[in-house]
Amino acid sequence: MLLGVGLVATYVLFAAASMRLALRAREVQVPDFTNRTANEATALAANLGLGMSIDENRRPDLKIPAGRVLAQEPAPGSVARRQRGIKVWLSAGQRSATMPLLIGETERTAQLRLTQDGLTLADVSEIRSQDFAPDVIVAQNPPAKSAAGRVALLVNRGERGASYVMPDLIGVNGDRAADILRNRNFRVAVVGSTPYPGVAAGVVIRQSPQAGFQVGPGEPISLEVSR
Repeated sequence: MLLGVGLVATYVLFAAASMRLALRAREVQVPDFTNRTANEATALAANLGLGMSIDENRRPDLKIPAGRVLAQEPAPGSVARRQRGIKVWLSAGQRSATMPLLIGETERTAQLRLTQDGLTLADVSEIRSQDFAPDVIVAQNPPAKSAAGRVALLVNRGERGASYVMPDLIGVNGDRAADILRNRNFRVAVVGSTPYPGVAAGVVIRQSPQAGFQVGPGEPISLEVSR
């Protein structure tokens, strides 16, 4: 019985070792394809039993010439099984880093253009103004025709039409305040009345939005008055 158990254990150990060796035999170390032409990279991958796919979108680069591998996935030095596909991106070569005019464009259009030109969107700031169309770029830094690779944009998030700063209505007669706001196309509602010692009935004691917030015509305003 002991002899049988020993033989079985020996068989299991040899089987596990054989399987591990077989798996290792199917693995290869991914080479560095950087700066190789597409044909060179494909041939090298094929010799190692790896597949190769080339992304259609080329990326600008100041160092890697056009048509050569700029980046790859998985990274060089990693271990991959044979027949696995390697994806590479080719360089578009050097492109002019002159900043285009982006003012007046939508944010989406500007992002696409920057990507195509190999430029980087560094930051996006926002304003809300009635002087510009919504979601368009109203300023850029650096300006157009500058020799730069990064740009910061200022985008208008406001809507067309007038906007106002919410006034402080606390202590004002609620009916009178509501009539004035409704005449300016605001939707005003008195949402409740609460006893408030020392304050006459009908006086605003709470409001939403609070004073100082920006509001536009058609936006709801809620008032709570004393009773």
